[in-house]
Amino acid sequence: MQTISPFLWFDDQAEQAAQRYVEIFPNSAITSVARYGEGAPQPAGTAMSVSFVLDGVEVQALNGGPMYSFTEAFSFFVSVPDQAEVDRVWDALTADGGEPGRCGWLKDRWGLSWQVIPTDLPALLGDPDPGRAGRAVNAMLAMSKIDVAALHAAADASA
Repeated sequence: MQTISPFLWFDDQAEQAAQRYVEIFPNSAITSVARYGEGAPQPAGTAMSVSFVLDGVEVQALNGGPMYSFTEAFSFFVSVPDQAEVDRVWDALTADGGEPGRCGWLKDRWGLSWQVIPTDLPALLGDPDPGRAGRAVNAMLAMSKIDVAALHAAADASA
């Protein structure tokens, strides 16, 4: 059992968000849902808290009302192996009202920030050749969704 896990505060969409997230990521499932009863701050039967696993990471979510909202100060970092997976995860998370950001960041339709990062990116940014690394950084800074081929082309370009 994981002893530390992310805890996400939603207005009233925790269950809907958890359902969507477990559809996107393999090895994921909703593990429990506690519901509000009569006289609670949300309608009876509404999910109060949702526990779920995202590819092995336990996550807790609460329908706590509109007092708090997500900021970019917290994001989920998703490491993906290739462009096809960048595209699949990016498209799924930006669907239905999500917003693309810069440098591989996005907000889903609930305002939660995600970073969808191909495994090649950290290697290119940390290349021992500062020229290659710099060209990769400059290419990344101009991107929204990361384009793996464009990163490699920029890193490999002559100075």
